[in-house]
Amino acid sequence: MVRVAQHVREMALVDRVVVATDATAIEAAVRKAGFEAILTAPGHQSGTDRVVEVARAGAYASFDLVVNVQGDEPFLPREALAGALGRLGLGDEIGTAAAPLTAADASDPGRVKVVSDGEGRALYFSRAMIPAWCDGPSPPSGTYWQHLGVYAFQRAALERWASLEPAPLEAAERLEQLRALYHGMRIGVARLSHGVPPGIDTPEDLARAEVHWRQRHEVLR
Repeated sequence: MVRVAQHVREMALVDRVVVATDATAIEAAVRKAGFEAILTAPGHQSGTDRVVEVARAGAYASFDLVVNVQGDEPFLPREALAGALGRLGLGDEIGTAAAPLTAADASDPGRVKVVSDGEGRALYFSRAMIPAWCDGPSPPSGTYWQHLGVYAFQRAALERWASLEPAPLEAAERLEQLRALYHGMRIGVARLSHGVPPGIDTPEDLARAEVHWRQRHEVLR
């Protein structure tokens, strides 16, 4: 979490960076590293519910826009956060981002896929390989898009999301963003021009991320 907070701060796109967690050890480590942290209630069903609790706190209640960068996305590109915020400027209630994905990686249920309409708004998110390719053996580049773990919210949209009942699709896919789609909210998707490393969901992902992090900082020295 410290690395994610540091990464987001370095992007210089938001006014405050706050780590929300229900683990006292994480809160202590984040504060020791010099970042803001809030210990939230332990019973939240989703990351967005946790963000809502923080956004309602007195120190943050005046902010019109709220961004949620998921803790398992330590290599989120700056373009993804900028793109998610840009979608709010286009009138979307929620902004997020996606990166191109190869057909081989699209078969991995750990890589969440998104399909969008002609205006760049999300039609559906899935762990399945969407869209299905039915016209020959080799889908062209640009067929599959990996959803990245970033959301930018208009405050009213964040409050509305928090008030919604869980959706059947959300439970089936284990994807909280399907609650918003199910209830008709607009999620704009900014598309990146390049692929990105996957998030951290497994021990193998963590080992790969540690190597990538060390290599990245060796280059920056």
